[in-house]
Amino acid sequence: MNSPSSHDTEVLIVGAGPTGLVLGLWLTRFGVRVRIVDKTSEPGTTSRALAVQARTLELYDQIGLAKAVVERGRKAVAANLWVSGKREGHVVFGDMGQGLSPFPYAIIFPQDEHERLLIERLKECDVEVERRTELIKFEDSAGRVLAHLKRPDGTIEACESAYIAGCDGARSNVREVLQMGFPGGAYTHLFYIADVQASGPTMNGELHLALDTSDFLFAFPLKGEGRARLVGTVGEEAEHQHDDLSWDDVSKEVIRRMRIEVERVNWFSTYRVYHRVADHFSQGRAFLLGDAAHIHSPVGGQGMNTGISDAVNLAWKLAAVLRGHADASILDSYEPERIAFARRLVATTDRAFTGVTSRSALTRLVRLHLVPIVIPSLFKLPQMRRFMFLTISQIRVNYRESKLSVGRAGEVHGGDRLPWVKMDGVDADNFKPLTSMDWQVHIYGNETPDFRSSCNSRKLPLHVFPWRPEMGAIGLRRNAAYLVRPDGYVAIADPEASATPITSYLDTHKIITRE
Repeated sequence: MNSPSSHDTEVLIVGAGPTGLVLGLWLTRFGVRVRIVDKTSEPGTTSRALAVQARTLELYDQIGLAKAVVERGRKAVAANLWVSGKREGHVVFGDMGQGLSPFPYAIIFPQDEHERLLIERLKECDVEVERRTELIKFEDSAGRVLAHLKRPDGTIEACESAYIAGCDGARSNVREVLQMGFPGGAYTHLFYIADVQASGPTMNGELHLALDTSDFLFAFPLKGEGRARLVGTVGEEAEHQHDDLSWDDVSKEVIRRMRIEVERVNWFSTYRVYHRVADHFSQGRAFLLGDAAHIHSPVGGQGMNTGISDAVNLAWKLAAVLRGHADASILDSYEPERIAFARRLVATTDRAFTGVTSRSALTRLVRLHLVPIVIPSLFKLPQMRRFMFLTISQIRVNYRESKLSVGRAGEVHGGDRLPWVKMDGVDADNFKPLTSMDWQVHIYGNETPDFRSSCNSRKLPLHVFPWRPEMGAIGLRRNAAYLVRPDGYVAIADPEASATPITSYLDTHKIITRE
């Protein structure tokens, strides 16, 4: 085995999917030295994840990435529900989250293209993914992590780092080394996914979901004329015929009923859907993120977005500790903040996915006769549209129970995502200061000279926004102080805008701003 590498690595990232790449990108922006290794020979070319939600776009906007995703992707504008070959429902999304986010929509952007964009941005930061490099084992001792990596030529290299992040998917080596439980199970059906060139009335830039007696099909529009991603179930008979399944083994009945004329299949893959959450997301200097920590059904397009939020949550905390800008105990907040949401998500998507795929008589009755009537009607109600956007977009995710979350001012609690406020002027809003990726204080109304002086003495950026009635409508309190974390979540919501709670908080967690 070679002697420990001289890469001077601070964080070793195992796995170069979206989660690992985003973790690397955020850490690099904080000035942290990272090393990203992946056992595959190239980025994925067949991928399941498609949706990029509003909260992910907000986090990307902090590092100047959101615009590229929006330009390269395609807005999800509407969905159609089909039953037995007839279109029974039409739901218009539009800008469903208008007034709630600078990105009031979801973007369809395939994971393989998404990964290529992230890799491009990492290269601009002089970070290259090391391919065909596999983690064999690691030890966490004496305040360091010593990992053993198998290089492309078969040699074993020792790599020292301060921390290791397991972003290496459902079969995570990092999780195996930690001997971390991964309870859960698998759904009965075998699913297929196909990237196709097609024509027909369903190739209209909208989503299409076929709810059938024994099958279902989801058609996602992709960038480019007539290009779509089809997701469906493989019939039991075909599944047991042979292992090497192809497009020819897929039942075309639902496809025919939806009048989809497939002209070319660019690629085809099959997969099983699991629902699992690791017992823990961290142990010592090792952390689990993304599919290594939680996997669930694809309902709602939540999986990849959840992994990306894991990465952002961990990145600023690792950077703060590594630079001496926060006490190491702040890392203890990663697991409770992220595992609670993962468990709720698995339970929710499990119920929804079972409803879509179950073959029981009662479920079929609901799916085929009630859903096509009820869902389109509900989406016409402004309150329901708002609720659905808040839920699916992930902007409703909060860390209110975290030890890093304190207080309440108006309807905003410590641990909530900072509400978005559009200001006068082109592209002007209260999220622009978040691009500094540093701790900061927001006041909506007026501050006192003493409060400003206290912020200046701590080199804590203070942003004061003139009060407007719509600020109260979204839950903000006039003249209250909101201490905002680097990831855009509120740490302290103080209705009195007193300097004492904020300075006490900073001292308790030994937080030093980067200015």
